[in-house]
Amino acid sequence: MAQETQQRWNIDELMPEGAAALDGRLARLEETVAHIEGLRPLLAPQIAPADFARLLAALEQYARAASELQAYGELWFSGDLLDQEAQAFLGRVEQSAADLGNRVLFFSLWWRALDEENAARLTAGAGDLRYHLAKERLMSRHTLGEAEEQVVNLKDVNGVHALIKVYDLITNKFSFTLEVDGERKTLTRDALGAYARHPAPQIREAAYREQYRPYGAEAAVLGQIYVNRARDWAGENLSLRSFGAPIDVRNLANDIPGEVVDTLLGVCEEQAPIFQRYFRAKAGWLGIPRLRRFDLYAPVSGKAERTIPFGEAVDTVMEGFARFSGEAEALARRVFASQHIDSESRPGKRGGAFCYSVTPERDPWVLVNYTGEPREVATLAHELGHALHSLLARGHSVLTYHAPLPLAETASVFSEMLLTDLLLERERDPAARRDLIAAKIDDIYATVLRQAFFVLFERRAHLLATHGATIDELSAAYLENLGTQFGDALEVDEIFRHEWITIPHLYHVPFYCYAYSFGMLLSLSLYRRYKEEGARFVPGFMRLLAHGGSASPEAILAEAGVDMRDPGFWRGGFQVVEGMIAQV
Repeated sequence: MAQETQQRWNIDELMPEGAAALDGRLARLEETVAHIEGLRPLLAPQIAPADFARLLAALEQYARAASELQAYGELWFSGDLLDQEAQAFLGRVEQSAADLGNRVLFFSLWWRALDEENAARLTAGAGDLRYHLAKERLMSRHTLGEAEEQVVNLKDVNGVHALIKVYDLITNKFSFTLEVDGERKTLTRDALGAYARHPAPQIREAAYREQYRPYGAEAAVLGQIYVNRARDWAGENLSLRSFGAPIDVRNLANDIPGEVVDTLLGVCEEQAPIFQRYFRAKAGWLGIPRLRRFDLYAPVSGKAERTIPFGEAVDTVMEGFARFSGEAEALARRVFASQHIDSESRPGKRGGAFCYSVTPERDPWVLVNYTGEPREVATLAHELGHALHSLLARGHSVLTYHAPLPLAETASVFSEMLLTDLLLERERDPAARRDLIAAKIDDIYATVLRQAFFVLFERRAHLLATHGATIDELSAAYLENLGTQFGDALEVDEIFRHEWITIPHLYHVPFYCYAYSFGMLLSLSLYRRYKEEGARFVPGFMRLLAHGGSASPEAILAEAGVDMRDPGFWRGGFQVVEGMIAQV
């Protein structure tokens, strides 16, 4: 089989008639919404199940059409953030989505207010939508009146969401330069980030200083955007919706009890010394008295990692899938066969990586910025794991096939572990094996502890922001957070006071990041079971993924034998890390 080459995705299937046909698409959405509005008189506590099913079917039709239009705009914009036509298209779609969404909002408000007896009667016959309807009712006590909800939707599009787009536009225009071996390079942020793993300590430090240079210069503006994000979040959710704490909004959206999140974050704080001991040991391997924050991801062998061609990366990832399950490999390959991957790194393109699952009928789209760094092979495995998750759940409704956020990282992290095992099996050189294991521990740190401490910072930062804290005070709080996280195991330079400003998730999706800690610790425990059970484990794992969002996280995990309320379960993931450290 010929090796895959770098490519840009094709999004034409979402809108074969082209962007110029937006008016026609919006007109058809308008017709669907008018049809739903025409069914509004049916809403009564004693509504017949058949009429209720008609309403649900119409709402699914609207959700499918709106999702495809939104996805076309998002994917076009992500491919080139500076394309003014893409910006205008997406802006118009978002405004129309807010307007049309407001017109069908009446159903959600009626459903949340319905009495328990009739809600149970209707839910019982709703088939695949049962959990979707049950989850919708979780918001009952936090729901405003119809007029107020409509104002909030309109306010978000032209208010805080627009402000966050400004953050994206500012930061994606940043250009970075770095001198390496006498050559001055102009780099994207993703390409610059690769130098955090360079064997030369002075290059690592220079890369970090260059990354934080423009963020530091714009700290007053970017920090103020965050402050207003936090204030808007509090104003809507604490003052109007009566949530007890800012993080409660995310917990309810995830259908994860607050005490479970508290347990998860508490265990991460408790287990931080495991990584601190690792960092002290790593300093010894590198021959230095103490790691600097600049050295966190340094290769322990002190050797430069080789550049891996894209085709080789794809083949390696696919082999990892194939060894686990032929079905998993076949589904992952669909992303390439359908031209749904944008892999090249280029100016103007959105940084980072993501998998965008639109509707069950469409193969997911995957964005990576592949430059050949070995760590990006793991990123490719991660995003294709997300795609596998979506493809396995494609038998569900558009309203139930997206995995709940805390489980959304399960397949992605598991796919990374498959890759790591394959690479370790191939590698015979003890020094290279140690590098592989150490690099994986570095990644686990970044996915578990770092993300948990982001959320711990967010909990404090939202409180500070709503009480008038300055940007300098928020930065000081972040440095204090790093001090707790690393103890005396790392020396943290003052420049890292601006790190929080560089994390898009803190702006885009407040309190999102504990999903990474949740997903990684869950996957580590599941992977340990896979190593013990072998092929017997595969069907149950694929079944877990196939649930998508059709059941609660707690129910899905209980079926897999996991009690997410048990601190011992989360500690089990850290035990896997301790075992890996012992192998280095």
